[in-house]
Amino acid sequence: MSTFPTRSFSGHMRQPSMSASAASTGQSPALIARVNEKKAELQNLKELRDLSAAMASQMEALEQKLATLSDGTEAIALVLANWHNVLRAINMASSKLPKPSAKAGESSEESVPLPQTLVRIPTEHAPNLQAHADGVAAAEEERE
Repeated sequence: MSTFPTRSFSGHMRQPSMSASAASTGQSPALIARVNEKKAELQNLKELRDLSAAMASQMEALEQKLATLSDGTEAIALVLANWHNVLRAINMASSKLPKPSAKAGESSEESVPLPQTLVRIPTEHAPNLQAHADGVAAAEEERE
């Protein structure tokens, strides 16, 4: 014969509520306390998961902001690196000017010549360029 005890299938079905089954079957209070502890632990783990997801999304946003900041910093570094050359060119252009002679009858502002124009920028196209730059910036904002 079989050495395993035979039970009905309905005895193996899961009860709808652990506390209701504990009260009806007389389970130990230690087991009920352990189940309640596990429920509280599960709730804490769910809260931790939600907070971790929120923190991960904040970190991704921070990563994007830092990448933008890094790109801006590189651009500023390039501009600052060129200032040495710009100042040197201005100094060279200024050194070619004749030294003003001190005449008693003239004011010092009128007698000081200005340096040569180093760069000429045409301004007739400036409104068109500004409109184009504004259009590009608006298109980029719509994509984001």
